[in-house]
Amino acid sequence: MSLKYSRTTTSALDWEDFKSLIAKLERDENFKYCLLIAIGVFTGLRISDLLQLRFSQFDKTDILTIIEKKTQKTRRIKINKDLKSIIERVKVKIGVKDPDQFIFLNRYGTKPIDKSWVNVQLKSIFKKYGIIVEGNVSSHLFRKTLGNRVLRLNNYSEESVILLMTLFNHGSPSTTKRYLGIREREVMDVYDSLRL
Repeated sequence: MSLKYSRTTTSALDWEDFKSLIAKLERDENFKYCLLIAIGVFTGLRISDLLQLRFSQFDKTDILTIIEKKTQKTRRIKINKDLKSIIERVKVKIGVKDPDQFIFLNRYGTKPIDKSWVNVQLKSIFKKYGIIVEGNVSSHLFRKTLGNRVLRLNNYSEESVILLMTLFNHGSPSTTKRYLGIREREVMDVYDSLRL
């Protein structure tokens, strides 16, 4: 667990690596982690909220509404059509009988998997598929991958930081910048800009 406002050492997945990884996980029938990574990146939810999701929350709706465990704030998330497609495909492949079951069940089928187990499995998955990221491999990668994608699509604009601040339920743009490592990237760019 990191201290509040401290710099975490998890970075983001490259978007092409993300797309390739979920395709490979689906192909190799690792459906649980295919969905975990896809839903995690497309929604930007924290792992504690992801693990509580049920298939029924994605049925017949384009909006996922949850109350975040950490902040106790209500969050409404538009369900992207690509995400909806993955969920529907996987749901059929694994033969979900009860839509109210947790999506990420433990091996006993009694409760969601443990978040520390998720991080162990992610490390194993990244190693298996040869995916290299800067820093630690952990579930924070999901939110940071979404954040990085939004920043890149919007040319790292201040507006995109404000948008992500709202999306992540951060208290200020500076928190969002710290979370995504923007200030450090800007400082490093200063060094790169020095020329003779």
